[in-house]
Amino acid sequence: MSKKFLLNLFLLVSCTLLLASCVSKKKYLQSQAALQNARTDSTALANKVSQLENNLGRLTAGNDSLQQNIDNLKQQLDVTSRDAAGKIASQQSLLNKSKEDLAEQQRRLETLQNLLEQQKKNADILRQKISDALVKFNSNELTVAMKNGKVYVSLQENLLFPSGSAVVNPKGKEALGKLAEVLNANPDINVNIEGHTDSIPIRTRFEDNWALSTARATAIVRILTKNYKVDPVRVIASGHSLYDPVDSNSAPEGRAKKQEDGNHT
Repeated sequence: MSKKFLLNLFLLVSCTLLLASCVSKKKYLQSQAALQNARTDSTALANKVSQLENNLGRLTAGNDSLQQNIDNLKQQLDVTSRDAAGKIASQQSLLNKSKEDLAEQQRRLETLQNLLEQQKKNADILRQKISDALVKFNSNELTVAMKNGKVYVSLQENLLFPSGSAVVNPKGKEALGKLAEVLNANPDINVNIEGHTDSIPIRTRFEDNWALSTARATAIVRILTKNYKVDPVRVIASGHSLYDPVDSNSAPEGRAKKQEDGNHT
């Protein structure tokens, strides 16, 4: 029986440590929503500017035509000219206001784009710090990756736990200590620890794979917070049992693969 546990820093499997950058998931998603809204508003405003410019052109042409008939329609032209001038002034005012709104939306769009670029840069710096801290461990023991602006550290079961157990191996504790050094040096990072298992029923003291995956996640939390003094407020533990696999659970090869999805805290 082989159970999988991946540690997810910002999104992982079998005990996945998910590390969020300076900005939380809520702020990150709000930034993306605001960016999309800004793009939509910019397009609408641009269309409105074009429409107003066309209206202004038509009104100006109408005013020119009235001027050509001034000798025969002077009295009527005076009234019509005043009306047309008022419409032109109104349309010009609307046009100027729309142009100002468009410029403001473009400034907001640029600010949001810069923010997202900075978030991506910070996440890449974090990924490199974690990779450097865990450089002595083999690729079949753990991986460090970045996906959707999040950093994932996946630790295999053979590094962390004996099969069917929630007791962390000495080498697994060593790896967690290296991760804790990065976390303690970057106090703005939140951590989501996810426990995962394969689909094979367990035959140990745990009731089922739910209990095992949750126990493994909380075991990691205790080591990080008690042994390595990571702030408990920054850490969340969760168990996913067999219901969040990276590949099919129908074959040993699929059950052995690392999980690479997670969530911001």
